[in-house]
Amino acid sequence: MKNFFKTIDTINEYIGKAISFLILFLVGIIVYEVFVRYILNDPTIWAHEVAQMVYGAYIILLGGFLQQRKGHVNVELVTEHFSLRTRAVINCFTWLLFFAFCGVILWKGWDLAWDSFVYRETDSTVFAPPLYPIKMMIPLGALLLLLQGLIHYIGDLRLAITGKKEEE
Repeated sequence: MKNFFKTIDTINEYIGKAISFLILFLVGIIVYEVFVRYILNDPTIWAHEVAQMVYGAYIILLGGFLQQRKGHVNVELVTEHFSLRTRAVINCFTWLLFFAFCGVILWKGWDLAWDSFVYRETDSTVFAPPLYPIKMMIPLGALLLLLQGLIHYIGDLRLAITGKKEEE
């Protein structure tokens, strides 16, 4: 089981670090578009759409990486006064909502991505880039987030049962 957890952590770590460099590509696209639009007075038909697609992939694929680092919003206003074990018990119930959310995104995202792939969907603009590669990122990102959440859930479950926090 530890090997499985380590593999998921490693995958999210690798993807997170690799995808984080997309921000440089995104900034490059935006700077290029601003330059050609306002300095050369020659706007592109592709930059806005490509920037949106890169940003979408950036956001959806970094979810698991952020979850690994416990960077998602967590409201602890009430639970901060509880013991670690009590917080873990509460978390075990709230994780169920997380799994439902990720499950729906994975399920519906897969349907959306598969249909887009089968029909070779393109955007309805002049540039008309293919949409299916970006839509395939939705179920992939949801799966990475779900698996990383599973690791944290099992950690909370162990803490709730044993009262001891596992060494990382």
